[in-house]
Amino acid sequence: MNEMLKPEVVSLIEAQTVPFVLIDRDYRIVGANQSYCDNYGMTLDQIVGKTCHEVSHRSATPCHHNGEDCPHQAVFRTGQTHEVMHTHFDQLNRPEYARIRGFPIHGEAGVRYLGEAVMHVTNPDEITCDDMRMVGSSPAFLHCVEMLARAGESDASVLLMGESGVGKELAAQYLHKRSLRRDKPFLAINCAAIPENMFEDELFGHERGAFTGCIGRKLGLFELADGGTLFLDEVGEIPLLLQAKLLRVLESGEFRRVGGTEVLRANVRIVAATNRNLLALADLGQYRLDLYYRIAGIDLRLPALRERRSDIPALADVMLRRISESSGQRHKLSDAAINKLLDYAFPGNVRELRNILVKAVAMCRNPVIGPEFVGLGHSAIPVVPNTVEPPVLPDRSIVQDPEHARMRDNISMADVEQAHIAQLLQIHGGHRRKVADILGISERTLYRKLKRFGIA
Repeated sequence: MNEMLKPEVVSLIEAQTVPFVLIDRDYRIVGANQSYCDNYGMTLDQIVGKTCHEVSHRSATPCHHNGEDCPHQAVFRTGQTHEVMHTHFDQLNRPEYARIRGFPIHGEAGVRYLGEAVMHVTNPDEITCDDMRMVGSSPAFLHCVEMLARAGESDASVLLMGESGVGKELAAQYLHKRSLRRDKPFLAINCAAIPENMFEDELFGHERGAFTGCIGRKLGLFELADGGTLFLDEVGEIPLLLQAKLLRVLESGEFRRVGGTEVLRANVRIVAATNRNLLALADLGQYRLDLYYRIAGIDLRLPALRERRSDIPALADVMLRRISESSGQRHKLSDAAINKLLDYAFPGNVRELRNILVKAVAMCRNPVIGPEFVGLGHSAIPVVPNTVEPPVLPDRSIVQDPEHARMRDNISMADVEQAHIAQLLQIHGGHRRKVADILGISERTLYRKLKRFGIA
């Protein structure tokens, strides 16, 4: 500890229960508590004298040089407390999301220091499922993670808003994992995929004989999720008549199975998601305002991928690692391919990025994926000839006919897609749900593809 510090400053540092560090105007650490040392796996002698960005960011340059909101800059400029979200690296060099609270501390002769408290929020591995993961360090993403972490600690209902493909179900799973209900079930339902006449049956279940052909009792999602979390995806697609029935169970916690008379109760936390403006729908009379306020106890907006472009390289790297597990070959993007992705708007967001990478891995024979294999939007990835064998010169009349050329490319892509799906099914023992998740499509869409390709 710097011997020039006032005794009361030293006491302040040692009294902190979270990792705490004292930093001078030149980014040099002059003091730290034991919790800070433990967090970064260093002794006090190893930490004092180093720059803050060396220890927490494993970086030779201050964080604001890398586009981050720097508390050091803010506190020394304004003299006011400043709070931000950052990505730090722990003693094992693993990334962690942390809330940083910086405030001015005055030493001898009026010398100003930055006091910095580091509050762990979550690890990136916690925001993950089998084949997808929320990754990033952009300000928009870090703010989103902080809001999700805070909401996860509450038991209030949460409405996740955002465009299609931003990862709303992944965020819902994270909310469940952060909650006190983490050891109870997490169940999900896509409200847009359930026929209107089956909606009550899915949510509340039915009794034996409730309708023709019904031979046994079925438990609904509310009953199955008792004590846990129920994720209602595409909640803006629920018809008005069914909205009233859903509202009733959310208000009272009581419901009956279809065809039953017994009043049942379920303690379920609701996390809902939509890509529509529910308040605008309510103004048009197409959505119940009372239902909106019931499901939007906390409303959070997930940023579109174009709003956090700096996260695209890290996201692509993580996705390629997951995709490579099924293809058996490790792939990475060339600089030109990354630049091509950075220049794209991604209307389909993270889901579209994953689909682009799946196609690129299927088409590219080399470990390094070049820009020619990155097909954006509805454009097809070109078929690149094998450089070992001389390319076959096509009939000039066919090349000049756009319709024939389009058909030729479509057939090539279909063949590749068919082979890729068949390989994934073989690797994963015919598990359709698993393969659908890897491909980023619904199980229903996969079934249609299997039928079209004639894959058993």
